[in-house]
Amino acid sequence: MATVTRENIGTLHDKLTVKLSKDDYMPSFDKTLKQYAKTANVPGFRKGMVPAGMLRKMHGPAIFNAEVVRAAGKQLEDYMKEHNLAIFAQPMIMPDTNRLQLDMNAPADVDFSFEVGLKPDFEVDAVKNKAHLTRYKITVTDKMMEDELERIKRRYGKVESQDAVTNKEDLIYSTFEVCDANGNVAEGTNKIDDTEILDKMPAKLKEMVMGKKPGDTIVFVPNDVCTADELAGFMKDPLKTDVSAAGQHYKLTITKVGLLIPQELGPELFAQVFPNTEVVNDTDFKDKISAELSKEFNRITGERLQNEIYELLVHSTSIHLPVAFLKRWMREGGEQPRSAEEVEKEYGSFEHQLRWQLISDKLMIDNNINVSAEEVNSDIKTRVLAYFGLGPDDESDTPWMESYMAKIQKDQKMMDETYRRLLFGKLFSFLETQFHIDENEIGEEEFFKLADAHATHHHHH
Repeated sequence: MATVTRENIGTLHDKLTVKLSKDDYMPSFDKTLKQYAKTANVPGFRKGMVPAGMLRKMHGPAIFNAEVVRAAGKQLEDYMKEHNLAIFAQPMIMPDTNRLQLDMNAPADVDFSFEVGLKPDFEVDAVKNKAHLTRYKITVTDKMMEDELERIKRRYGKVESQDAVTNKEDLIYSTFEVCDANGNVAEGTNKIDDTEILDKMPAKLKEMVMGKKPGDTIVFVPNDVCTADELAGFMKDPLKTDVSAAGQHYKLTITKVGLLIPQELGPELFAQVFPNTEVVNDTDFKDKISAELSKEFNRITGERLQNEIYELLVHSTSIHLPVAFLKRWMREGGEQPRSAEEVEKEYGSFEHQLRWQLISDKLMIDNNINVSAEEVNSDIKTRVLAYFGLGPDDESDTPWMESYMAKIQKDQKMMDETYRRLLFGKLFSFLETQFHIDENEIGEEEFFKLADAHATHHHHH
């Protein structure tokens, strides 16, 4: 009769020993061997007619080992179910168990030892005590509005061809090729196309380009025309390489010179920026731009608040973990074994992730936060409609929607990602109601200078 004994070997780290007598595994071994005899294919014998002794010799040991391990695994599983053990990952066979000598010709009592890492009980104190957090509100200033309007006017502007480079605002359309000192380009050399505002070019190159016409060429060496500050950026873009090539000659050919004429504020620009919306005048247009800016800032500050909540919960919740077990599991439990050094290096971020998983699972269970299949489907539909510029009321205009959804529902990755996004969206919406949240107005520059949430909370308990 099989027995399971349990002893503690560390923090939330137990050893479970399964003792099996031969009666626990021999009957199923004999049965499996008989099953196998019916279907075995052995050259020279008809199916099902292979002599039992021969089969036992050929395949017996492998089947015997598998049956003994299976019997031990089943006992372990039953024990964990009966005692409600919530464990991390899977039980791992203790290193000393691997030396078991199993012999089907001399079946005997066997002991299997497994180690398990137990999930901890804990309280999420930051939620219980309603911790204080800050929600920032970025004010849209007049300067921001001017910059944004300027950017939009340029983006929808027109380019007028120029006869020569005369203005720092000129757009230079050009190609770059590696060449020799005389400007000769080797056959098969890669041509890089580039468009750049003259003013953004390295200062010395800018002087060389000034006054040139389409068709003119310049041979230069990046090291000679770039300052130390300009070099790395210029090698990466436009030259698509790195500083190691900065001593080579390059040939720049100007293909076209243009001047960007920003679009005027007026009905044409309004229609380009907000195609499906009625915009009557400048004030109306500016209000809409301001609303778009605010919306984007709210998204950014909302993300920051979520990061704050995430880091606060991960770092301030006192959770004991079976570290020794988890490190062994990281070493041996994955598809690829890892070295002890790799585990030490990766353990910090692994533990950070694990803490969040435990905390978020607990919060979702305790507060009944879940997402139904209907919600997933309806979210995907809404996003598809929005992509085509349609609203929820326009679904009747999309006869193809049903077959499209049927296809999407087979895309497990898309369904899972949508489910997780909605689930964590609900979790954070709930959490935002669980803290004391202070509103704080702040300028854009100050906001982006704030220390990131991770740095603020970085200390585990």
